[in-house]
Amino acid sequence: MSAYMYILKCNDGSYYTGSTNNLEYRLYQHMTGEGAKYTSKRLPVKLVYFEECNRIDEAFGREKQVQKWARAKKNALINNFSEELVRLAECMNETHSKNNPRPFDSAQGSSYTCGVQQNEKI
Repeated sequence: MSAYMYILKCNDGSYYTGSTNNLEYRLYQHMTGEGAKYTSKRLPVKLVYFEECNRIDEAFGREKQVQKWARAKKNALINNFSEELVRLAECMNETHSKNNPRPFDSAQGSSYTCGVQQNEKI
């Protein structure tokens, strides 16, 4: 059974990240104000990105990972700017950067279990 992690762009320009096992129905809920309280106050919403996962727990894990990201990093994901995504994932702490110069694993496409990504340009 497929599950999805998705990103919506709200009317105020903010992003909402969620997960579901029925993307079409969940989008309907968001668009009619029956979804999350956050999106119901920011209608209309537009699907700008989603990833298909094998299981709902994978989609939920990916949702929680992406929710922690800064807006610039989410924009890079949405716009499929993989080089920019890696750059934004790098630690900015000077001391840490000297000890561990590689970017966080969360920016690497192979680090998450959701396999198929879909982008819709905003």
